[in-house]
Amino acid sequence: MNIGEAAEQAGLPAKTIRYYEEIGLVAPDRSENGYRDFSDTHIHKLKFLSRSRNLGFSIEDCRVLLSLYEDKNRASGEVRDVAKEHLSAIETKIAELQSMHATLSHLVHKCHGDDRPDCPILDELSA
Repeated sequence: MNIGEAAEQAGLPAKTIRYYEEIGLVAPDRSENGYRDFSDTHIHKLKFLSRSRNLGFSIEDCRVLLSLYEDKNRASGEVRDVAKEHLSAIETKIAELQSMHATLSHLVHKCHGDDRPDCPILDELSA
């Protein structure tokens, strides 16, 4: 199937599929006229990559996960290690966002939001 059909089936923009091909994550076959020719296996890989990216895995993590997926002799512990590392990064980001939320909530609460020029939010940002 052509890239348009592949994009529709995989739920990805054609531009993303071309990028994945450019960086070596997928390698569709080529027809005699040079057009990309995607098989069901390629679509499966594209869906795999889409789900991985939707979970926030980096391109490099996706490359590792795809490699592990294709390696029938892999140890599940290798996959788990990649996922645990990503989970740890998510937890760190959540903690950072919670801290930002608490600080900003406190500042918004301190600001009267009236016609006066004094503003605790700006005071804190300029400190």
